[in-house]
Amino acid sequence: MTKPALLILSFSPIAGDARVLKQVRLFRDRYAVTTCGYGEAPEGVEHIRIPDGLSVTALNGRLITLRWYRRAFWSLPAVRWVRQALAGRRFDAVLANDLEAVPLALRVADGGRVHADLHEYAPRLHEEHAAWNRRIRPFAEWLARRYAARAASWTTVGAGLAREYERQFGFAPAVVTNAAPYADLQPGPVGDPIRLVHSGAGLGNRNLMTMVEGVELARREVTFDLYLTPNDPAYLDRIRRHAERSTRVRLHDPVPYDRLIATLNEYDVGVFVLPPVNFNYRWALPNKLFDYIQARLGIIVGPSEEMAHYVREHDLGAVADDFTAESLARAIDALDGDAVRRMKLASHAAAPVVSAEREVHGWETAIDRLLGAGSPS
Repeated sequence: MTKPALLILSFSPIAGDARVLKQVRLFRDRYAVTTCGYGEAPEGVEHIRIPDGLSVTALNGRLITLRWYRRAFWSLPAVRWVRQALAGRRFDAVLANDLEAVPLALRVADGGRVHADLHEYAPRLHEEHAAWNRRIRPFAEWLARRYAARAASWTTVGAGLAREYERQFGFAPAVVTNAAPYADLQPGPVGDPIRLVHSGAGLGNRNLMTMVEGVELARREVTFDLYLTPNDPAYLDRIRRHAERSTRVRLHDPVPYDRLIATLNEYDVGVFVLPPVNFNYRWALPNKLFDYIQARLGIIVGPSEEMAHYVREHDLGAVADDFTAESLARAIDALDGDAVRRMKLASHAAAPVVSAEREVHGWETAIDRLLGAGSPS
């Protein structure tokens, strides 16, 4: 009796993609899992590696201008390569990650059994840029309407994004958050000064300098360590130059994900103030919020609707009044050792409740339904 064949398709380096890795680990023992994506093979599965130099974003500008979207998509170098690599392969179901994977998934799935996991609300991903909004947004809307709507089931990372997909395209994704796997840790003692931390992408449109400025404005003695990936080297250099002059701010290289939670556990309060410059930022519910919880940290966020809901529901910390440095400074000044200790204990209580082990049931339900509850074919 053979196991049903499941393809997990993602135009990302899967072995380093926390969300997709959770899918791989969830299904690799139950089904015959093949992954297709960039980079090294995840442990325990067959892997079809997309060559690093092939892009899935290098759209032909002329075709986009003419709104020849079908030709623009199927001529993308990575799409062409994957289409050829999967030709003749049989899969009982495909778990497609992000919008651009769905058309390929529909081509190779047996009987159209495709689950679409939409990590962002793609049609408004970079809407703060007028040219992107004018040219690429209609293309993303076309992908969602023509392909994603034909999947058998859907998930996305938060309720705000799910509502917008249903409102605009008529399909209603279930929510599987970016919760981190449960970490068997204890809250550490509160430091003196209180140790603030932020980990994530070093992107200019996240306005990370607002957090840095808020820390510098605060009257309370604190330190602020940042672990940032070099997504925007020029912006990262600006933060580095500031950190070199600061007695409070320190910039570190990013930490591999398998060491991140333990590294964060050495701090007191995780910080993320994300200005709502686009729809996805307004409704962000990012990995780092759940990383902070598993690391048993208190949390300070801006008034982003989804993040603020989690912080308030579990009493994890503070929600700043707005997205300014001054508001963050006020939230920092309200901290003391007892308050931070209570926050860390609240994260400790929430850690098993909001862990990945609870969240992945959304994928499990969807894929089991497509494959007959995991019965052999």
